[in-house]
Amino acid sequence: MTDATALKLNLNEPKWDQSTYLGRAKHFFTVTNPLNVFLTNLELDEAKNTVEAYKRGQLPNATEAQLWQAKYRYDSAFHPDTKEKMMLIGRMSAQVPMNMTITGCMLTFYRTTPAVLFWQWFNQSFNAVVNYTNRSGDSPISNSQLGLSYTLATTGAVTTAVGLNSVVKKAPAIVGRFVPFVAVAAANCINIPMMRKQELQNGIPVFDKDGNRIGDSKIAARKAITQVVFSRICMALPGMSLPPIIIHKMEQGSFLKRYPVMNAPIQVLLVGLTLVFATPMCCALFPQKSSIGSSRLEPELQATIKERGGGIDRVYFNKGL
Repeated sequence: MTDATALKLNLNEPKWDQSTYLGRAKHFFTVTNPLNVFLTNLELDEAKNTVEAYKRGQLPNATEAQLWQAKYRYDSAFHPDTKEKMMLIGRMSAQVPMNMTITGCMLTFYRTTPAVLFWQWFNQSFNAVVNYTNRSGDSPISNSQLGLSYTLATTGAVTTAVGLNSVVKKAPAIVGRFVPFVAVAAANCINIPMMRKQELQNGIPVFDKDGNRIGDSKIAARKAITQVVFSRICMALPGMSLPPIIIHKMEQGSFLKRYPVMNAPIQVLLVGLTLVFATPMCCALFPQKSSIGSSRLEPELQATIKERGGGIDRVYFNKGL
């Protein structure tokens, strides 16, 4: 690869056009690739070194394809704001293997209260890790805030699941299978805003189109968190609605009656197949680098923009995942 070709690559931005849904979907299919969880620390550190060296203007001995591969390995494991390596189970590449197991078990073992309590608790424990890992900005989260978010989300999910199970006892069997989804949706509405409470209180960094930081915006934080909550609920919907319908039909046949032990493995597999597509496609609903009109910002930020000479119609921020 010639120097001229190398210098045309912008590794600060995704490979595909993020103004279109298709471009965002291609981007997230790469970022959430489950195979990335098998990358070693050495491979991830090498990817980081390659990307950072390139951004400094150094041209590594790598092809264009290898540079993009390094960028996406780097993006899959390092936080975009803090630049820290994220814990393995909190990375988006771990969403499919982790969620297919947890969701499959929630959908299988939903009939008894002890099973509901355990799997809703387990799911919210995992969600707390994911929400913390994929928060927007570089604001620290206190242990008390982590504990409060975790407690409220777990309580909300368990209360919703147990309460609805008691309500739908006399309803058709298929209705009860959707209780886990309602509980998860309710928990997302609690867990994500609580885990990112610091952002709602202090704001998240907003930048101009050239990447210059303008300040912190609470309004942008509200928009970011609303988008993430909606995306997460949409992400859970296919995996928690299609497999229950399929399993319900299968239970009326002879196979699962003869081999009931296969219920959980089949359900986990169905959820996994669904999440392979639902995870990146729902992450792509909104741009990762989201934006908001400068006229909608706080008065003090609008004043800052005017002091800089104006001319900034929109500001940009990392919405988190």
